[in-house]
Amino acid sequence: MGEEVKVSDALTGVGQGSEAVVAIPCSSIQIDISLPLDRMKPRIVNLCKDLFAKWSSVDESCFTIETVSGGITNLLLKVSIRENSGNINLLTVRLYGPDTDLVIDRKRELQALPHLSAAGFGAKLLGIFGNGMVQSFLDARTLSPSDMSNTEIASEIARQLHKFHKVAVPGSTEPQLWNDLFRFLEKASVAAAALKLDDSGKQARYESIPFQEIRAEISKLKDLTALLNAPVVFAHNDLLSGNLMINDKEGRLYFIDFEYGSYSYRGYDIANHFNEYAGFDCDFSLYPDKEAQYDFFRSYLQPQKPHKVPDHDLEALFVETNTFRLASHIYWALWAIIQAKVSSIDFDYLSYFFLRYNEYKKQREACFSIAQDYLSRLK
Repeated sequence: MGEEVKVSDALTGVGQGSEAVVAIPCSSIQIDISLPLDRMKPRIVNLCKDLFAKWSSVDESCFTIETVSGGITNLLLKVSIRENSGNINLLTVRLYGPDTDLVIDRKRELQALPHLSAAGFGAKLLGIFGNGMVQSFLDARTLSPSDMSNTEIASEIARQLHKFHKVAVPGSTEPQLWNDLFRFLEKASVAAAALKLDDSGKQARYESIPFQEIRAEISKLKDLTALLNAPVVFAHNDLLSGNLMINDKEGRLYFIDFEYGSYSYRGYDIANHFNEYAGFDCDFSLYPDKEAQYDFFRSYLQPQKPHKVPDHDLEALFVETNTFRLASHIYWALWAIIQAKVSSIDFDYLSYFFLRYNEYKKQREACFSIAQDYLSRLK
């Protein structure tokens, strides 16, 4: 039977600011994410029995497994367990992609999870295993990229993000964006150098990636954003449509998947979300215009009185967001090169790198100008 690890949890109902230690079942079992569902099922059943003693004698026929979503990093499964009493239990099993620890700090994720859960975000953490976690099941559908630009949904995302950014997670509150970017740069350059492909054209494209140029661009962007004095918050950092779920009947929105969560800049988190309007097809013409951004900012800055937000606060957040927009493109461009080396998922990571980095270069001059003009007027 699986062991238990202790996770510090700021529980509601225990007293303001108090903490409790919750024992989370832990198993060393690992499950191959590349297996077809029929071959994966007995392994998932074995995992559930190892983690949860109450199901150790339940027959395998009482377990049903289906895919909820399969992104370009993880696989999400819905597990139904019919007990002898007839009760149906629903779980979510998240399987990490191979070598995702190269881009994701699992220790940081597990430290944040109980605090975010206590604040009402995501699903409850029920168990941890060798290459994934088990959580409570959310009765909701995943958003599509087009949903995010829906006026009502966008306003609710903004209100929830306001609340999310107020969650206090223990540990250093230093922003991690630049540390992560320079770390990704080093890992991406090593990954690109190690790739040896049969396709000579593709090999040449990898060899053409301008890592020194990217390093210089990151440094310039870091220096410019430092002048904006952007507030630091605990950020989601990956608020794409696949990490947003909604129960249409109840109108309840959920943030999920906090793998990339860290202390960062509020403008970066919002910009990263806006970039995801483009979807994996990278149709960046869908990036919200200024009017749509201001509507989002109003609901984010003052959820109860959005029309009372001062113009100068809207402008400041607009400048922040559209400067950090550039950092988001570089982040995911470098991430793609690392994934190209380690991921078994069928996705054209090289093309994704160029789509994101080319969009960075396309938007660079305009975004730098917005920031520089704003800063010159503050003097």
